[in-house]
Amino acid sequence: MKKRITVRTFARAATAVAATAALVVAAPLAASAHVHVDPNQATPGSYTTLTFTVPTESATAGTVKLEVDLPTKNPFSSVTYQPMPGWKTTVVTQKLATPVKTDDGTVTEAPIRVTWTAAPGVQVGPGAFEDFVVQAGPVPETGSLLLPVTQTYSDGTVVNWNQPTPASGQEPEHPAPTLYVNSPAPAEPGTVRALVTSTPAPVSESNATGTVAIALGIAGLALGAVALVVAVFALTRRGRPESSAASATGSASGTDS
Repeated sequence: MKKRITVRTFARAATAVAATAALVVAAPLAASAHVHVDPNQATPGSYTTLTFTVPTESATAGTVKLEVDLPTKNPFSSVTYQPMPGWKTTVVTQKLATPVKTDDGTVTEAPIRVTWTAAPGVQVGPGAFEDFVVQAGPVPETGSLLLPVTQTYSDGTVVNWNQPTPASGQEPEHPAPTLYVNSPAPAEPGTVRALVTSTPAPVSESNATGTVAIALGIAGLALGAVALVVAVFALTRRGRPESSAASATGSASGTDS
């Protein structure tokens, strides 16, 4: 009976430790599964490289098309793209309903959308991700710029990342990537990640957050491993006195007879 209780106790301890480790690791993995902005700050007047890192969240379909809507109220004067093998990239330029005055003059037309379309047989497969890169500028003098993203899967599913993230940092279900210029970024960044580099290079708040999350996950696994070792050692030590006592009893009985 004592042996059964010991084994059962050990099993319960191992299960509890494994569950705790899984929860710790799941938190950063769940957060990184979405597309998000990292970093999400740019300097007014700079030409900024935006890298949209897009993971495929479907387990059965791949990403075959990506569209990024550019601002029209505070537009970029120029947008260029980095060619991607297997993908056709199109920058749509349109005449603005209301011309915008800038330090470089009046802007009457501007790029309003960038579209990447995969060639037949090409996709960002399940569990994979891809970087979609553009350079835009000059960055307008404004608070922030919303950059909605439309992600299309090979099975026809369309995911719209177009919801603004409030100042509280509580992200919505499908947050849009946001480039913050003069306004401060929220406490917790949104889920569409655009890697932004400008001159001077901004500080990446999302990178710091991601690094801390990964570090916490690793620490949780380490603590779980230590707990398992301690539990096994304790249970082993608990069984030894009983064996010794049984041996002593047997020796004493043999001497009496």
